[in-house]
Amino acid sequence: MAFLFLDKISFSYNNTEVIKDFSLDVEKGNFTTLLGSSGCGKTTILKLISGFLEPQSGTITINGKKINGVLPNKRKIGMVFQDYALFPHMTVEQNLLYGLKLEKGFSKNKKAALKTVLETAQSLGIEEFLKRFPSELSGGQQQRVALGRVLVLKPDLLLMDEPLSSLDTKLRIKVREELKEIQKKLGITTIYVTHDQEEALGLSDKIAVINNGQIIQYDTPEKIYFEPKDKFVADFVGRANILKDTETNKEYMIRPEWFTISKVKKEFSFTGKIVSVEFLGSYTRYKVKLNNLNQIVTCDNMTFDEKFSEMDTVFLIPNKKYYF
Repeated sequence: MAFLFLDKISFSYNNTEVIKDFSLDVEKGNFTTLLGSSGCGKTTILKLISGFLEPQSGTITINGKKINGVLPNKRKIGMVFQDYALFPHMTVEQNLLYGLKLEKGFSKNKKAALKTVLETAQSLGIEEFLKRFPSELSGGQQQRVALGRVLVLKPDLLLMDEPLSSLDTKLRIKVREELKEIQKKLGITTIYVTHDQEEALGLSDKIAVINNGQIIQYDTPEKIYFEPKDKFVADFVGRANILKDTETNKEYMIRPEWFTISKVKKEFSFTGKIVSVEFLGSYTRYKVKLNNLNQIVTCDNMTFDEKFSEMDTVFLIPNKKYYF
């Protein structure tokens, strides 16, 4: 049985249906990402799971127990928000301790609470910052404090709403790696919301690609990237060239890195002219207008053995195709 199960959930704002017959099952200990563009309903789903909103129909169960109607503070769910919501006037230690102070019997168990705070800080690598204030921390350190403040309460389920979006690119990658390591070490079931495809692919055990309040595909990152269900998923997760087979009239996908580019004609190659060149460090991106299809495709070339320029006539050899 799934640890978290959403069964045909529906929800409307002011008579506008946002979530319709939405079902999702998450195994215990898994890192599951809800991936979609802004306004697709992914944050609404988090609010329904956490209890800040109630579904108009359908059921939500955690570990076999129905939680519809249960107050948010009774659900044993932790949530990390986009802005971290740390108290600026409190030290890291005080921020971590805050939730425990609200629990019954805190005055009698203060030593145990402080021990929990220290152990959590150690597991997150922030024990040296316990006496500092949030303003004295980097963005990545603040993110770990926000996570720690949730983890001290020992939740059954962790929800994260785009927690890395405010970080710069390099720091985001570093914190993403740390987050994955922490989640695996603690084994906590996690639902993560993002619109960033790279984040989703790098962090997740499974990804639910969402559009207009419905799951289009729910699968492993590898399956979603290499075997997308349809053109929407193919184009939304990564880049995709969508072409039509002239013999079968079926559409298929070629990822930009599945092409080999050459100045020498080869069997089964496409002929075209380069219309733009973009050097991106570890690879060069070429936009090529195909002669026979009158279509522009993208080719990512990882090698630098041969140099190509705009207006060059080239041949693209597809090393792999995926038919829908």
